[in-house]
Amino acid sequence: MSALPWLTISTIIWLQAIAGTNTDFPAYSSELKSRLHITQFKLNNLAVASDAGKLLGWCAGLAAKRLPLWAVPAIGAALGAVGYGVQFLFFCRKITSLSYTQFFFLNVLNGNSICWLNVTGYRSVMRQFLRKDHGAVIALTTSYMGLTVNIYLALAQVIVGRKNAVSDKSVYLLLNAVTPAAVGLLVMPTVAAMREKPRDVKAGLVIMFAIAGVTGAYAVVDTMVPAVRRSSGIWTATVLLVMVAVVIVVPVWKVGEWVIGRGGEEERDGGDVEGGGKKAEETAVEAVKEENVQEVWELVKRVNFWLYFMVYLCGATLGLVFGNNLGQISESRGVSDQTLLSIYSAFGFFGRLATAPLSAFSRSKYKISNTGAIAVLMVFMSVSFFLLLSSRNVCLFVSTAIIGLGSGAISSIAVSVSSELFGQENFSVNHNIVISNIPIGSFLFGSIAALIYDKGGVEGGRGDRLCFGMECYSKTFMIWGFICSFGTILSFVLYSRTRNSFVSRRR
Repeated sequence: MSALPWLTISTIIWLQAIAGTNTDFPAYSSELKSRLHITQFKLNNLAVASDAGKLLGWCAGLAAKRLPLWAVPAIGAALGAVGYGVQFLFFCRKITSLSYTQFFFLNVLNGNSICWLNVTGYRSVMRQFLRKDHGAVIALTTSYMGLTVNIYLALAQVIVGRKNAVSDKSVYLLLNAVTPAAVGLLVMPTVAAMREKPRDVKAGLVIMFAIAGVTGAYAVVDTMVPAVRRSSGIWTATVLLVMVAVVIVVPVWKVGEWVIGRGGEEERDGGDVEGGGKKAEETAVEAVKEENVQEVWELVKRVNFWLYFMVYLCGATLGLVFGNNLGQISESRGVSDQTLLSIYSAFGFFGRLATAPLSAFSRSKYKISNTGAIAVLMVFMSVSFFLLLSSRNVCLFVSTAIIGLGSGAISSIAVSVSSELFGQENFSVNHNIVISNIPIGSFLFGSIAALIYDKGGVEGGRGDRLCFGMECYSKTFMIWGFICSFGTILSFVLYSRTRNSFVSRRR
């Protein structure tokens, strides 16, 4: 049935929308810091632990080649259920004693669980759609990761009410444990049933782009216009959840086409394409099994790999570290943490989404290369870090939006760049090696912020240190700005080295 690829997209969108469980860490980080009686430096190390789980992300890539794909989201959901579930029980005082070291390793487990969910999305798209459509579909599905924070905030408000969602932070840990497992059950049947590759996806993608754009716009309005939130109660949260769910209209529409007799021919065509593609994929998998170690060694010997690695480190990863610190940044500046986190999340969604239409509908000979797009985004991110040195809240909000948008777009474009630079044959492993820079940057850049924060803070009375005012992060923003500027220079070097090969491939 021609609806199956679109049902796959819909369920993968839902999976990606709740897969960024570590991005809502700032929503409960301040209470976690207080409960564990730790300094900002130790709190940062918990965020690093979550990112360190991605160092083992290549395991998910290998498993996706050796196991049925439906088993991959099941493993990821199970890992997250254990990691976040135990932490939830500690927050609820069902577990009376949980050491800092135990919390650290639970966060490693949580971070690794995300890799399994993401690999499911990438592999599903590559198996279910033609290669020419991969960039657009992956950008569309992964863009919803930018809404993860907004979705969990909305779920918390619907379940326990707005006031309780602000005061009781344990609800986020519960949602992080349960939601991926529930959505994973929806994903597994569609992933297991994948067969066909539709040749004409433009109409369906246009509808999905439109739905995604309206959803993101609503999230921004809900975030930036407090009057809307105050007047509507939990209804605004409910509307957001409904808008995320409404992508199911595309497969329903395709079912309608099939029912009235228009799907038969397309199904036969899709089956033919799939048959050859499946056989070729199985052959490729066997080759990868024999040459996996050699492929990795050849990858890390390339100059372009290290340029790309450093650009991602100083761009998307730095943006992620900024997001991890939003809880304390908002506290030091006297701004609502939910407002700042929602801005970062909503614009991160638009950053990811903006890369999809470019891939799908732009005429190739006029299209800027992906490495060139990253270079342009890095320029704006660099300026934004220096703009944060202003004490005006409007500068804080604007910079947060730009950094969220830039880091979201880069992380989405990076999927295509990994494929373009290093090929699709060993994509899952290669891309997970590239994003292994995330825990490295999380530790280095986060430690800078934490040490400066603790130095300027005052004793909180329970072993933690609190800091209020511009001085808490001013030096950090300046250092981060120079780091991002360095990455910007490297991004233009990478662009100059790859643009000729990019153009020749497009031709």
